[in-house]
Amino acid sequence: MTLKTLPFVKWAGGKGQLFDRLKLRMPDSYKRYYEPFLGGGAMLLGLQPEQAVVSDTNEQLLNVYMQLKTDAEAVIAAVSELDGTVCDTEFYLAQREKYNDKIRNRILDTECAALMIWINKHCFNGLYRVNSKGLFNVPYNNRVRGTSIDAENLRNIGTYLRNADIDIRCGDFEKACCDIRAGDFVYFDSPYVPVSDTANFTDYTKTGFLEEDHVRLASFADSLARKGVLVMLTNNNVPLVHELYQGFEIEETSVRRAINRDASKREGSEVIITSYKTGF
Repeated sequence: MTLKTLPFVKWAGGKGQLFDRLKLRMPDSYKRYYEPFLGGGAMLLGLQPEQAVVSDTNEQLLNVYMQLKTDAEAVIAAVSELDGTVCDTEFYLAQREKYNDKIRNRILDTECAALMIWINKHCFNGLYRVNSKGLFNVPYNNRVRGTSIDAENLRNIGTYLRNADIDIRCGDFEKACCDIRAGDFVYFDSPYVPVSDTANFTDYTKTGFLEEDHVRLASFADSLARKGVLVMLTNNNVPLVHELYQGFEIEETSVRRAINRDASKREGSEVIITSYKTGF
């Protein structure tokens, strides 16, 4: 039975609005599902494959998935306790510092997962950004009260992750795909190539995602396609992306940007790239 599941955090580049378009362009059949840039999980949670390998370089994010898989009720209780306190700048900064202490000491537990979810709902524009030390540095959004979670959604996510064969890995996209085989399907939703010098947004982790990483990803995607892996990618509709993925199917599509200070710049153009023909 397919459970109703949605992302538990707002995530830059989340694929909620593109999900239906991407699903229509997926192969009719495949073996294992791979998603090396998991992020908010809109694709994984929307598709709910029975066998999947998912990964990200943000270990605090992956900890939320692991904690929900282990004990969603504990996460719900911890977030609910935070929601029980009226929030102001002082309280927000105290929770942010507590979260950063977890990051400094690599404490990946229920409280860390709850703090990440809660902070995502109380930080400016739902932005996840870290500094060069890997510490979260987004300011408060002045939200005083409100529920930070849909408890039933978190329960359903936990149930899905427990009942399906989901391998959660932390690390680089090549490492995540070390055992991928012909007939498997991989969806790469890497941090995007910026549309301008001021639009660069790769600070989900302290190492960022640079142009050489995009070149490496394109080369890796090509090598996978050559050995029979079914490959799909999304990125900004910019010249570099078209150059990197020559030989792939490239389809342009319009999107609305969820995270941008300037509302007039929230309309954009992206590309859906596949190693196979989609019929569109």
